[in-house]
Amino acid sequence: MQLNQLKSDNKKSKKRIGRGIGSGTGKTSGKGHKGQKARSGVAIKGFEGGQMPIHRRLPKRGFNNIFRKEYIPINLGTIQKLINEKKISIEKPLKLEILLKVGLLKKHNSNIKILAKGEFKSKLKFIGFNFSKNAKNIVEKNGGTFENLNSK
Repeated sequence: MQLNQLKSDNKKSKKRIGRGIGSGTGKTSGKGHKGQKARSGVAIKGFEGGQMPIHRRLPKRGFNNIFRKEYIPINLGTIQKLINEKKISIEKPLKLEILLKVGLLKKHNSNIKILAKGEFKSKLKFIGFNFSKNAKNIVEKNGGTFENLNSK
């Protein structure tokens, strides 16, 4: 074997577009004649070849309220579990920052609603949460208090 007999396997034949009639892809560069699709940077979104597009075939349903407030539910049982694991202290009042530190929340600007699911036996002060009626009754029965209460 000699150097002039070596052949490389990784050669890729590239089509050079728009380089004259003889190249096979000259003049219109394989894009046909005129029109939207012959231009660069065009994709016809939702076009299904003349068939009625799916977003027009399906009926409109429902209503999305742009002023809706999303609440993250947290159960009293979950809070009691964190107290039992000593991740939350009973001496300090429960605030949003503590829930963030413990890992129950991901965002600082979350709206939270405390719900009554699970057992709760601790005397705890809550600052700045929404409560269900049952959760409020359970916490007050155990000697807990509220500040900046928003019950709904």
